[in-house]
Amino acid sequence: MTRNRWDEPVISIWAFVVAAIAEISGCYAFWAWLRLDKSPLWLIPGLLSLALFAYMLTLVESPFAGRAYAAYGGIYILAALIWGWVVEGSSPDKWDLIGVAACLVGTAIILFGPRTISN
Repeated sequence: MTRNRWDEPVISIWAFVVAAIAEISGCYAFWAWLRLDKSPLWLIPGLLSLALFAYMLTLVESPFAGRAYAAYGGIYILAALIWGWVVEGSSPDKWDLIGVAACLVGTAIILFGPRTISN
């Protein structure tokens, strides 16, 4: 099977989406334990989720980890706002939406911008 020029960005976006869900879920498990008086057993799925988050970022096609993490930032912010809305009932306001739009533009520039090979 041959790959086209969109395969790597699409795989990267899916990796970012899964990473964001895993990171937010893992962090929420710690929040629930420490701030919502949930059982320490919440830490088990939380740690597994954070490990999945770290693994997913390794699937992003980038020669540099820092660039992958930087591009991930916009996806994380979007996912965090959706999490707050769906799980915690905190609707995003217009400033949240403007902010996440700006971050997603930055993500697109980092992820899809033309690169010269340098090290």
